[in-house]
Amino acid sequence: MGPEAYRFVDFLSSAGQRYWQILPLNPTDPIHHDTPYHSISAFAGNPLLISPDLLLQEKYLSEEDMETFPNLSSGKVDYETGRRRKETLLPKAYRVFKGRGPDPGYERFCREQSSWLDSFALFKATKAKFAGEVWSDWPAEFRDRQNEALNVLRKEAEDLMEEEKFYQYIFFRQWHSLKHYSNERGIQIIGDIPIYINYDSADVWLHPDLFKLDEGKKPIVVAGVPPDYFSSTGQLWGNPIYQWDVMQKDCFAWWMGRIQHNLGQFDLVRIDHFRGLVGYWEVPAAEKTAIPGKWVQAPAMDFFRCLAEKFSPLPVIAEDLGIITPDVREVIDHFGFPGMKVLLFAFGEDLPTNPYIPHNLPKNCIAYTGTHDNNTVIGWFLNETSPEDRHRLFRYLGREISPQDLPWELIRLIMRSVADTAIFPMQDILALGAEARMNTPGTMEGNWEWRLLPDQLSPELTKKLREMTEIYGRT
Repeated sequence: MGPEAYRFVDFLSSAGQRYWQILPLNPTDPIHHDTPYHSISAFAGNPLLISPDLLLQEKYLSEEDMETFPNLSSGKVDYETGRRRKETLLPKAYRVFKGRGPDPGYERFCREQSSWLDSFALFKATKAKFAGEVWSDWPAEFRDRQNEALNVLRKEAEDLMEEEKFYQYIFFRQWHSLKHYSNERGIQIIGDIPIYINYDSADVWLHPDLFKLDEGKKPIVVAGVPPDYFSSTGQLWGNPIYQWDVMQKDCFAWWMGRIQHNLGQFDLVRIDHFRGLVGYWEVPAAEKTAIPGKWVQAPAMDFFRCLAEKFSPLPVIAEDLGIITPDVREVIDHFGFPGMKVLLFAFGEDLPTNPYIPHNLPKNCIAYTGTHDNNTVIGWFLNETSPEDRHRLFRYLGREISPQDLPWELIRLIMRSVADTAIFPMQDILALGAEARMNTPGTMEGNWEWRLLPDQLSPELTKKLREMTEIYGRT
């Protein structure tokens, strides 16, 4: 969230853009290969994103602290090295913070975020006490959050808990500064809410009654999706599943708090796997693939009525990709949520009637060339299309296009569609190949590592993107 992030906002503003869509900002874990969709908290921010440069400006760090480390590789993201660096620098910043005495901003942050911050810090302290074990394997008095045991731990781990709260304070202060800078320049931030949360998280530990768990507080069933475009065996995500009937009794209070928290961080939010809020794929916890699962209905209409009553208007984008049944479409249409249309899905045998082809797009949608789960346009064209797909693509464009020129031709198709909003991965704007793919669903390693390099934001690229944005009236 440091100087280069501000430079990226300047690029977006100069290029006439209006939105910056990002992945979830919650803490990531090497156990889950640093995917942003598996986190120990649905509310906390990721300390790996804290900028040492900004800590240096505020004199939480010294020049000497910064010189301790060599520059990171300019290639892919190196989570291991980055984590080691932050684990050295952030405690130094905390010690400086403690030495300065009371901070009214910190105290106000702790009060305002107490609904999740205290339990998150306690969860982190308890995990440290038990060497990182999954919370359900802790001694019963800690697993079951017995007051006597937790009160003793709060005293023992008071400084560690304050340190965790400080990291969250710095994270959200830096994030709000960046968001304010973006908004001042006409750029709105689209955040991302994973529908599910990680089992080994502060949220499930604090609210086990909201999830389908057994007497030992282990999952009975877990989340996933059936076989689809991305995987022949489906995707077994392993997240615990909500007890919607229990949540319904207090008008989904936990979800209300989650949505409110996210709307405080972003201008709009995309709900990942939206269809799971209408009907979800439930798999017995012992299964090795998602194939043996079944569809189960959720009280979607009641859920969104509660949200709409509390947040009006409700700035939600529905990630409605995959198997979309009429009941899902009914909810989306009833509440007027824009859905997602991905152009890479449009060139099959059903092209004339395909819902993702530009001439069939509705106005109320977000149109993409691809998302973080797709290959890049070039990678898709070279590695995933059949000769028939390519023939249909070229017929639709009216001529043959080289792979290197194809991303901008598809960007142009989306720009001149009637879709209310058009969004493109930076990898396609830069015309990069499969090596720049962000994520391959159904795989664990090698994802979430692509890095945008400063010298890729050239004046020529800025001009090219602005001219196309202006000609199609999207500035």
